[in-house]
Amino acid sequence: MLFILDMPVNEPLNPRNDQSAEVPVTSRTHALVTLLAAVLWLEAVALAAATVFLIFEVLVAPADSVTSAIALAVVVAIAAVWVAVIAINTVRGNAWTRGATIVVQVLLGAIAIGSFQGIGPRPDIGWMVLFPVLVVLVLMFTKPVLAHTNHRE
Repeated sequence: MLFILDMPVNEPLNPRNDQSAEVPVTSRTHALVTLLAAVLWLEAVALAAATVFLIFEVLVAPADSVTSAIALAVVVAIAAVWVAVIAINTVRGNAWTRGATIVVQVLLGAIAIGSFQGIGPRPDIGWMVLFPVLVVLVLMFTKPVLAHTNHRE
């Protein structure tokens, strides 16, 4: 599908010759790119579920600092939206998604490692967060994903 915003500025909207009127055939997305986008979507859904849980906790259980609890819920909601935006643009092949994905995965990895330590360690949560992080980081450096995400806007 070709959108008007996808066309260069110097290209006319109604081309006169028949050759430039052809819509380019898009190749199928590689399975590893689809898998990467699916894992990113699962992370976005998990962050959205965490946001709902945090909002529920703010409303039901009194927090020591209500302001901090609300701020944490807002930050997790922003993260959920951002990971969803990254997933969408990964499928589109935008190059900026590589750096954004790596930054998000490093931050999620830090959260996972923190879940293994501390006063009340939760290794179950740590592994649930760390496993997708490792999958995404491995997928990010495969040849098909690097080739697909080289489109610069």
